[in-house]
Amino acid sequence: MIQASGVHRAFGGISVLRGVDLAVSAGELVTLSGPSGSGKTALLSLLCGFDFPDRGSVSPGLASWSACAVLPQSLGLASELTLEENVALPLRLAGRPVTGVSELLAELGISSLGARFPSQVSFGQQQRAALARAVVTRPSALLADEPTAHLDSESAVAAVAVLRRVADEGAAVLIATHHDAVHEVADRVLVLADGQVH
Repeated sequence: MIQASGVHRAFGGISVLRGVDLAVSAGELVTLSGPSGSGKTALLSLLCGFDFPDRGSVSPGLASWSACAVLPQSLGLASELTLEENVALPLRLAGRPVTGVSELLAELGISSLGARFPSQVSFGQQQRAALARAVVTRPSALLADEPTAHLDSESAVAAVAVLRRVADEGAAVLIATHHDAVHEVADRVLVLADGQVH
């Protein structure tokens, strides 16, 4: 489970999150909408451990943070690795067999780009590689920040299908998005406004 309880967070004296409560269960895909600047990215950063709340508690509900995958807006691809190597990296770091990489690249329409470096492909293609990297380990929890923001309609459909499948396979999935296509496959749509989730 992904969970936040009574979470408060302020930046520069400005209160962004004011007592946020939410829970995402295993097998559930929940989307989080809200205007720009409402705190969606801040909340995801707290939930994945990139940041810490001023008050309240957060948890991925897992035995280890290693079972929680994150797809940040910045993508975080390693520039010195090819797309294929980037996707395989979390498997290698975990000492696990490198399997499923080529299948994910094909599913997301970038199998022909596996040998290229991030600087050699478009931002949308990088975004699809980052999505593949996030899900290749079959995580128990997935946090994704605007995972379709730079994709055309066809690519977005493929990405949404992958996200929905991850949840259907048992992961707790929380996605911050403005994309209607993502909201349409969600089990629940939450709105972050005025520092609280509704």
